[in-house]
Amino acid sequence: MKVDMDTGIQRILYDHLLRTGMSENMAAYLNLLILLIGSLILAGLLDFVVWKVLRAISVRLARKSATNFDNYLVMHRVPRYVARIVPLLLLFELAPIIFMDFEKGGSIAFKVIQILFLIATLSIVKSLFRSIKDYLKTKRRYRDKPLDSYIQVFMIVAWIFGALTIFAIVTETSIWKFFTALGAASAIILLIFKDSILGLVASIQVSINDMVRIGDWITFDKYGADGDVIEITLATVKVQNFDKTITTIPTYALISNSFKNWRGMQESGGRRIKRPLIISQKGIRFLSDQDVEDLKRIELVRPYLMDRNEKIKAHNESHGVDKSLAVNGRNLTNIGVFRKYVQEYLGNHPAVHKGMTLMVRQLQPEPHGIPLEIYAFSSDKRWENYEYIMADIFDHLLSALPFFGLEVFEWPTSLSPIKPRDGWSLGNP
Repeated sequence: MKVDMDTGIQRILYDHLLRTGMSENMAAYLNLLILLIGSLILAGLLDFVVWKVLRAISVRLARKSATNFDNYLVMHRVPRYVARIVPLLLLFELAPIIFMDFEKGGSIAFKVIQILFLIATLSIVKSLFRSIKDYLKTKRRYRDKPLDSYIQVFMIVAWIFGALTIFAIVTETSIWKFFTALGAASAIILLIFKDSILGLVASIQVSINDMVRIGDWITFDKYGADGDVIEITLATVKVQNFDKTITTIPTYALISNSFKNWRGMQESGGRRIKRPLIISQKGIRFLSDQDVEDLKRIELVRPYLMDRNEKIKAHNESHGVDKSLAVNGRNLTNIGVFRKYVQEYLGNHPAVHKGMTLMVRQLQPEPHGIPLEIYAFSSDKRWENYEYIMADIFDHLLSALPFFGLEVFEWPTSLSPIKPRDGWSLGNP
């Protein structure tokens, strides 16, 4: 320690302590302690006053401002962190006075103040970007963008740079030497930050390719996710399932695995209905003239039967077809007429979208029956209404099958005979 007080406040206090009979060393240490405590108290008072002033100004401006961005600045305590810069600058100026005769202590104090200043700056930057993120989320254009990922990437870089700077301050070495040494330590860094790096790459690809947005309904069977995306961050994507549970998916899994995004359906004019009726094969047969007459009582297929039956008869007569066997010539079948009935029924259903694909098709026969698939689109895309519409359609079609002498395949009753409706001639072939 070097005791060599110059003129000024240090001298006045130091001389006063010497006059009390205190030794030079004890007076110097006590002088240092008093000046340090006084400076910290002054810095604390200045911090409080500046914070109150900035808070009052920012709140007043936020109330008068037309935009709500300043509201988020106040909410994320940006004025509070800015207020801490002023007392740190005061301490930086007072440090040479306080530690004038304590070079080693002064060096440590300078390092501590620089580190605190750096941490305060990073806190301001973090709060500022969180305010920007929350503000942009109120804008329709950015509401479904993965802003959390971008903020996290920037803050990771900022905190890494801050940590290196702090280490450089403590060791009194150039920060650029650390960046030079990063090449040798890159393997370790890649291992430690593997998930963050994969998440960063995935977030960029997800954003550029517009694969997922916040609010999208996705189905990810591998992770048991089926619901709406509520958050996209650097490392994870949170999905709120329809049972209100939350599934967390690694962001990089979105580009390394297959998942289903229902956004296309939600943005289209309708929601697809694609479900088959499994028709028992034993009930399929040609229609007799009496069957055709009976089926003409069904309004939806009456015009079709009248037109089709006349054309078939004209064709068979012109070609001299022997109709003693039903298999000869051209004939109507009960499954063919039923298929036409389903087509007409869907075409007249008010909840089926008429401007999108509407098709009733017969799929390849299977051991348990013939699938008659309905391929159409519901006008209402809401899940509850969609399920109701689809159930309403199939309720009707299942009830209509016996009128055509058909039945669906069912294991317990697949060998039972088809029972036609009273007053109808359709029966077993």
